[in-house]
Amino acid sequence: MSRLRGVLAQLKADQRTALIPYVVAGDPSPEGTVTLLHSLVEAGADILEVGVPFSDPMSEGVVIQQGHERALANGMTLRGVLQIVAEFRERDLETPVVVMGYANPIERFGYEDFASASAEAGIDGLITVDLPPEEVDKLDAALRHRDLDNIFLISPTTPDARIRTIVERATGFIYYVAVKGVTGSGQLNVTEVAERVSLVRAMTDLPVAVGFGIKDADSARAVAGVADAVVVGSALIDQMVRASTADPALGEIQIQQAAVTLLKSLREGVDSSLS
Repeated sequence: MSRLRGVLAQLKADQRTALIPYVVAGDPSPEGTVTLLHSLVEAGADILEVGVPFSDPMSEGVVIQQGHERALANGMTLRGVLQIVAEFRERDLETPVVVMGYANPIERFGYEDFASASAEAGIDGLITVDLPPEEVDKLDAALRHRDLDNIFLISPTTPDARIRTIVERATGFIYYVAVKGVTGSGQLNVTEVAERVSLVRAMTDLPVAVGFGIKDADSARAVAGVADAVVVGSALIDQMVRASTADPALGEIQIQQAAVTLLKSLREGVDSSLS
């Protein structure tokens, strides 16, 4: 069993909901990303989602888009992301790491080479935002050969027939997008989320993580009551941007603390949904 599947299975057995923070590798800086990942684990993260900076992150809202731009300006690349995870693994061999990115850099890297390098770095799963299940065979084979999970997105507008196609290809977990539009947009309707998550669960035994639109402890609490995992990204990045804007003299550790503080609050919200 992969590290990711093992952690999710243990959380299910413990009747706990996973908390998954998303950060962009290289933002605010490449050298600070490893420190941020460790701090998020200490604050209560069960699984880490690391974004690969890309020039056209079409599923992202303004907050994460700007994070991609800052990371690219800092020289971050796909190989740099692998190096960050490898360095993270020097101290943490237990927390699963999922990489989220777009197809172009992975295709240029080469599917076999990417899967091999990912396994060596200590990555556990991949979300490729713009690679549909109909075009995933070669990448899927490379990932499966190294026991890496291939995770897919399902949106509020995904037809039932396509959900069946997706869950047949997915491993690890299903990532349900809670709102229509890009990250950080739209209003979260937990009733609608619960209905769609139930529909997905009727088609698969995979855990269902819910992201997009979760901003605070209250929204995390509400989603945790209907999902197996809660994913938060834009809110964490926004907190770091606000901290650095409010006081340009802050060091990076102090900037990161804004995200860590929010994650602790989200952890409390998630856990309180089960009390």
